[in-house]
Parts: sequence; C-alpha cells; structure tokens
Amino acid sequence: MSEIVIRGADWETEGLVLLSIRRAVFIVEQNVPEELEVDGEDPHCHHVVAEIGGRPVGTARMMDDGHIGRVAVLREFRGTGLGTALMRALLDHGTSLGIAGFYLHGQISALGFYGNLGFVPEGPLFDEAGIPHRRMVRRA
Repeated sequence: MSEIVIRGADWETEGLVLLSIRRAVFIVEQNVPEELEVDGEDPHCHHVVAEIGGRPVGTARMMDDGHIGRVAVLREFRGTGLGTALMRALLDHGTSLGIAGFYLHGQISALGFYGNLGFVPEGPLFDEAGIPHRRMVRRA
C-alpha cells in the first residue's frame, strides 16, 4: 500500500473533496438524505483527511464542543486502520485545543470501533437518518 497521510483539511479549499467522500459513504451507500448530510456546520468544524498515495480516501470532522462526526472511509479502504487514524488525529487536535471531553452519535454497527478508542455508550438508542445510533462519550 502507498504512503498513508492523515492531515488537517481546510473546508473552504478542500470541502468539495471531503464532501465527495462523505457523499459516497453516507448518501450513496447508506441512503442518508443529502439535506441531512450537508447540514451547514462544516465551515465551523475542524476537519481531517486520510490520503493514500495522495488520493483522499477518508475524512472526519469535529465541532468546537468536542462533537465528532461524519467519520467516513471509502469502502475499499475500510479495515486498514484509516478510521482509527482519523479519530486519533481529531482527538489529539481537540486535546491540544483544550477540549476536555468528546462525544459522537455512533451507528450501532460501529460501536465496537468507537469503544476501542475509549468511547462509552450513554443513553438509549435513537434514530438518525433512518439508522440506529447511540450517543458515546470519551473524557479527555
């Protein structure tokens, strides 16, 4: 596999690339309505991108309050550790900003993934975009 790079991304200049990854994962694969996926929050978030050989293949975002979301890796690159690397980059960045705790809305199928990163379930299951989710939290 080519060199893997995880780096911060600027929404203003790279938003279309990041959105293309999210569109492939959430809108096409998971049938999330575009109006829910494109929520207007991106310009106010911290973004990371995963690249393999210079090709963007994954992304995630974090709000200033520690809310992590839109964690997406293209299908052919799942299981390679990119999701974990994206999450660690966001957690490290958030910690450097002084964020004391993080939370996310994890799809039921991904709860183990987030659990391995120190997140614990909190509260009941709920529906988000037609997909069962659970709030998960991680204290810094």
